[in-house]
Amino acid sequence: MNMPVAETENRPAKHGILSLTINDKAVLYAAYMPFLKNGGLFIPTTRSYEMGNQVFMLLKLMDDGERIPIAGTVVWITPELAQGNRSSGIGIHFKDSKGAIRNKIETILAGSLNSDKPTNTM
Repeated sequence: MNMPVAETENRPAKHGILSLTINDKAVLYAAYMPFLKNGGLFIPTTRSYEMGNQVFMLLKLMDDGERIPIAGTVVWITPELAQGNRSSGIGIHFKDSKGAIRNKIETILAGSLNSDKPTNTM
């Protein structure tokens, strides 16, 4: 009897917990992805991810002493050597459907979200 061979070549690697500290409002503006339903962040990384990968991160914003645990999904990938000298990294869509993380970020960025300044994604 022939047994099927497990396919492992295309499986995404496990990446552990991402840790991100943003201490500057301009950096937060550039990383924030307000066009996503629950909000999201662009995280600079050279690690290889695939669309749809589930990730977990700890986010520290500005002078807030706490690290916010965030579960999310990879919805954006900027590869290394991308056009326009863009930083390589991934965009994470927050799974927080209650909007607590989105609200916290948008409170910090109040007045900046309708700016024409470029971001890491758009």
